[in-house]
Amino acid sequence: MANFKTNRTEEDILREMTAILRELKDPRIDPMLTIVRAELSRDLSDCKIYVSSLSGQAAAKQSCQGLDSASGFIRRELLHRLKIRKCPALRFIADDSIAHSAEINRKLKQIQSTEASQGNGDSDTKEGGEACEAIDDGRNGAVADAV
Repeated sequence: MANFKTNRTEEDILREMTAILRELKDPRIDPMLTIVRAELSRDLSDCKIYVSSLSGQAAAKQSCQGLDSASGFIRRELLHRLKIRKCPALRFIADDSIAHSAEINRKLKQIQSTEASQGNGDSDTKEGGEACEAIDDGRNGAVADAV
């Protein structure tokens, strides 16, 4: 289980990495790149940084190559900004979670629109547009229409 210092340092690295990412001028780094999460080892010596791109998985992998080549600069910036004694070794990993969540969102909207179009054509409605249902009130087998 991760302790408080590790969690706090992960959040700090995530925050500073988003700022540093905007300062990098490597053409391999996609402008639509997002830092998804950072995982720090217990001894604070290694850090996996998951990145995702709205341009696709191929752009994220290419951006990881650019980030790997700039890792020395990024580590130095993290060291100065976070004021830590030793900066962890950074590993950048391409992640497709943003594209995956966008696909799920698209499918949910599609389902919602099909349900809305099917819901407008109900045949069990009265002139007021309210649905009818039969209710057995339990007295002598009488059935009443309820609205």
